[in-house]
Amino acid sequence: MGCLLGERSRSLGDPAVTPAGRRNFGTADSLAHGTDTHTLPERPRPPGGYAAPMKLALHMGYWGAVPIDVLPLVREAEALGFDSVWSAEAYGSDAVTTLTWAAAHTERIGLGTGIMQIPARTPAAAAMTAITLDHLSGGRFRLGLGMSGPQVVEGWHGQPYGKPLARTREYVGIVRAILRREAPVEFHGEYYDVPALDGTGLGKPLKTIVHPLRSDLPIYLAAIGPRNVALAAEVADGWIPVFCSPQRMDVFRPSLEEGFARAGKPAGGGGFDIAPMVFVLLGDDVQACRDTAKPYFALYIGGMGARGRNFYFDLAARFGYEAEATEIQDHYLEGRKGEAAAAVPDRLVDEMALTGPAEKIRDGLEAWKESGVTTLMATTLQIDALRALAEAAG
Repeated sequence: MGCLLGERSRSLGDPAVTPAGRRNFGTADSLAHGTDTHTLPERPRPPGGYAAPMKLALHMGYWGAVPIDVLPLVREAEALGFDSVWSAEAYGSDAVTTLTWAAAHTERIGLGTGIMQIPARTPAAAAMTAITLDHLSGGRFRLGLGMSGPQVVEGWHGQPYGKPLARTREYVGIVRAILRREAPVEFHGEYYDVPALDGTGLGKPLKTIVHPLRSDLPIYLAAIGPRNVALAAEVADGWIPVFCSPQRMDVFRPSLEEGFARAGKPAGGGGFDIAPMVFVLLGDDVQACRDTAKPYFALYIGGMGARGRNFYFDLAARFGYEAEATEIQDHYLEGRKGEAAAAVPDRLVDEMALTGPAEKIRDGLEAWKESGVTTLMATTLQIDALRALAEAAG
């Protein structure tokens, strides 16, 4: 048995994406898109403040060229006792509708957006969505937010990218004020004016009509840059790194502690949820699984942004892969996507993903457990991979 993802949308035992009449919808384009000599640092035990049992989550991703039916995966994750399921958006399917569909077909599993793009909605619209989904799901919703990159913000939403930290801070502050419902919301900052100051003059501060089910509804931020991670630790309840390595959590630790200190939180964040997205692919042929994962990493490192403005490239460099990241990016930006994928080192895949047979995934999961990560978001389309993770997690 090799390693399958695609007519990449089949699992190695059960079909993860099953026919659903007109709703089926095809392939998993949203996911797939010689060993090097790097020496990994010693695997550190997390400080006491970070030592918490690690939960499992399913990240559904977003649709590619055609929709896919992920409900079999969602239902299996709930049956296996996964903590939560998360949606995403880029410039196609949106995060809210797909998550609402999952909510309607589940009873217990937590529901999060991973992430809703800040430029796509006003803070009030995001708060309204959060309040509504939290009520409809019986208190299962978690609001994951992120800026996305300049290509999407300016090329799709038609907005200047500006200062992402300042904009995110204002956005989260307004959402929290709406959720608290202590007073009519009035905010005037660099990016948001509520009520608008340059309109008709008829606007007035308002409170949400609907009383939120939870005024402290959890807010997560996606971030990988040092200052963004510090902001997440300061103003959010959880942090979603798209790329992460359990062996290199010390890269992020100073930023986390800086943010915790600014917010007056205890060391380790006092319940702060560290929830990386981790590519998971089950199969007997380790190299085949690695090779299937490589286009995913090549897309982010090489293609998610311009030269000199790619956050994933920067993180790979901080992890010690600058030369390899440069080669990947050179190939990708010149249209040589196959060569870009081939340039992704095996070691990088082994660090950031869980690929191969069940025993290899089990061993890799131990590193994540010991790293201080509190929720592992599995990015997979394989039901058998979910089962392998659940069995490995005990």
